[in-house]
Amino acid sequence: MTSENRESYTEVRVDKIAQLFHTLDPFPFREKDLDQDVENYIVSWARELPGNEPIRIIIYLSDTEFKTSVFKDIGEAFSRYFTGRAVVIQHELNELFRIGRRSLGIGIAILILCLASAHFADGYLTGAQLKNVARESFLILGWVANWRPLEIFLYDWWPIAQRRALYRRLAAAPVELRPYSLTSMQEPIPSSSPS
Repeated sequence: MTSENRESYTEVRVDKIAQLFHTLDPFPFREKDLDQDVENYIVSWARELPGNEPIRIIIYLSDTEFKTSVFKDIGEAFSRYFTGRAVVIQHELNELFRIGRRSLGIGIAILILCLASAHFADGYLTGAQLKNVARESFLILGWVANWRPLEIFLYDWWPIAQRRALYRRLAAAPVELRPYSLTSMQEPIPSSSPS
């Protein structure tokens, strides 16, 4: 992280640019999926950063690969990939809310039915203890039917929204290619900078 503009960065070192991308992906370079290990590394590193700092991804290539590489638009490939992942996560969030709305509709209908049944039990059953047991059972059933929609709308959507925001930040992150020399590098590049 630089102290002047509070920018965080990660460093990835590869011998060939092709190591960054999924080898079986038949799409052109700009549309290729990132290698799963590369994505996991970058995402796990970025997850630990404060949400308000810009991110920069620095990729070190061997001298020969850096000089001969025609992939000068690697930033566009990374941006396209992470934007696509953010879109997929947005679809997951939309699906979760759709399930939540449907569950809430069912839960409210069951709650109304249970409240009516509790009122019926209160008026038509004899014996105070039996009335209390029936009324409380219907009320508990009604509220339990709403457990899942409440869980969705109160808690379940937060982690998904955070992942979406992380992928959007990574999509906006500039990607910089730098050369490294095998003879000049005696120590491996740290996997990420201290934050």
